Amino acid sequence: MIKNLIEKYIKKNKNNSFSFDPVISNTLIFSLLFSKSISFLRGLRFLPTNQKLNMIFVGKKLRLLNKSKIYVGNNVNIGEYVTLSALGREGIKINDNVSIGSFSQLIISTSYNNIGSYIVLGKNVGFGEFSYLGGAGGLEIGDDTIIGQYFSAHPENHNFKKNDKPIRLQGVTRKGIKIGKNCWIGSKVTILDGVNIGKNSVIASGAVVNKSFGDNVVIGGVPAKIIKEI
Repeated sequence: MIKNLIEKYIKKNKNNSFSFDPVISNTLIFSLLFSKSISFLRGLRFLPTNQKLNMIFVGKKLRLLNKSKIYVGNNVNIGEYVTLSALGREGIKINDNVSIGSFSQLIISTSYNNIGSYIVLGKNVGFGEFSYLGGAGGLEIGDDTIIGQYFSAHPENHNFKKNDKPIRLQGVTRKGIKIGKNCWIGSKVTILDGVNIGKNSVIASGAVVNKSFGDNVVIGGVPAKIIKEI
């Protein structure tokens, strides 16, 4: 009975083809429910729910900065030891059905004298553990994009052309990063400032992406290049 109710909830809110594997026992289901209940209570305490009581599940040791500029949608899962730092002009927006892996960091700015822009995660976005998402120049990830562990996005570059001045004092450039809808990004991918990734694209594990690519392509390598079209 409980298993059926959970299946119906997931089908309605996240994945209409979801069903539990037959080996999932009732004992495991009750353990999951208990864990989710604790995570939900953490969500009530630490995260803004804006207009309505959203289902937000939060792991242990969530760290928040500039909480008033964090928007969180419905059915959002945030892992353990995650940092959300919304020190930016527009803040962090996490849309419905997003999943954030444990030990990940979403940080718009690390400097108080030149704060950054924003981070926007579209609906049904999920990324794995130990990811780093910067938002200094703006970062957008489109709906239904899935991302592996150790992902990093850096929408900012340091200037370095003056040999008579330390690089740390030469300022930065910011162009922003945009990732299209329905992409699959493998583990340990790094995306650099100024990059746009088209929709329905795949980025192979370990790639370093330093230029933009269009829709419907598989890319990989260091630096990344087109492997094939989809």
